[in-house]
Amino acid sequence: QVQLVESGGGLVQPGGSLRLSCAASGRAFSIYDMAWYRQAPGEQRELVAVITSLGRTNYADSVKGRFTISRDNAKNTVYLQMNSLKPEDTAVYYCNAYDNPTLRSYWGQGTQVTVSS
Repeated sequence: QVQLVESGGGLVQPGGSLRLSCAASGRAFSIYDMAWYRQAPGEQRELVAVITSLGRTNYADSVKGRFTISRDNAKNTVYLQMNSLKPEDTAVYYCNAYDNPTLRSYWGQGTQVTVSS
């Protein structure tokens, strides 16, 4: 069982930056693939970025070059650095942990990011 707690969301002007954090409970954090998803009002949840247990990363085309996902296994935390934010980045951002051997997926409660002037 993994519990995930996101933080770092808020209101930012277009062009600004935010860093989201996701703290995980449990001792097996390093074996999980970690990801950030987002869901805007009236839209489906979409994958933003993923970092595997081996540190490989992948990004949605819409955020490439602006967002960076990273992890600190010693702190059981995954981060999402978001730069050059746009109004279309406004959404609730969710942290996800995926355990490949068991196919179990865990979700945080989400953190709101609003990009507006």
